[in-house]
Amino acid sequence: MAEVIAIANQKGGVGKTMTSVSLSACLALHSKKVLLVDLDPQGHSTKAFGYYDSSQYPLSMREVILSVIQDVPIDKEQLILHSDENVDIVPANISLAGINSTLESAMCRETVVKRFIDTVRDDYDFIIIDTNPSLDNLPINALTASDKVIITVQAEPYGVEGMADLLKSINMVKRNLNPDLKIDGILITMTDERTNLSKKIIQDIHKNFGQHIKIFNSTIPRCVKASESTGVGESIFVYDPKGSATKAYNVFTKEVILNAEKEHKRHKNALIR
Repeated sequence: MAEVIAIANQKGGVGKTMTSVSLSACLALHSKKVLLVDLDPQGHSTKAFGYYDSSQYPLSMREVILSVIQDVPIDKEQLILHSDENVDIVPANISLAGINSTLESAMCRETVVKRFIDTVRDDYDFIIIDTNPSLDNLPINALTASDKVIITVQAEPYGVEGMADLLKSINMVKRNLNPDLKIDGILITMTDERTNLSKKIIQDIHKNFGQHIKIFNSTIPRCVKASESTGVGESIFVYDPKGSATKAYNVFTKEVILNAEKEHKRHKNALIR
């Protein structure tokens, strides 16, 4: 059964999509079967694997949500896209932007995405959810559907702004909707360790959050080629295989895999006992 991981932060421009895409691509390189669920109406994760135009695919995350609400089966063969990098994708586009009003009136609205993911969990090793930058129904759905959440934080002034609200939302979901949800860690992105400011922000993140939340050993450096890669429909593992951000995401992915293996081992031992 797949481990489901949401990449979250209600703040935009903090590396959520880059992390979702890079983690998915690197997990596939490590021979893991991966599904990337794009839950952002901007559809950047979908575009990052070359699906720029919604006319390239007949179904998207909007139809998934409607199918669950209306209790009508969806054709997964038509829905799930396949990339050249062995990452499967549930796409999203601007049509998802108006779904919140539909979710508001839906029965058990927080579990809609979970109900879909439960139908595909057995087909994958990892399911990665790229969330939209807000605290509305879509990210709440993502957290309810997930086993773990990874928080991306940029190493820039005001990078941790809003973290208190995000942690409050995570705790609310854990308390009321998904008691098994865990914070897998904080990933610090867009670092520039040549500058004292970046170093200070990294230190502050460790000081303010490190006692209660794991902070990944790897940090992701700011890299122009990382931004360029999404524009050509490739992950950085194809576009810039020897780049600094690529190496950092590889180290980060190994941490994610190791965490998952430890969790699986603990779960297995608990069942034996």
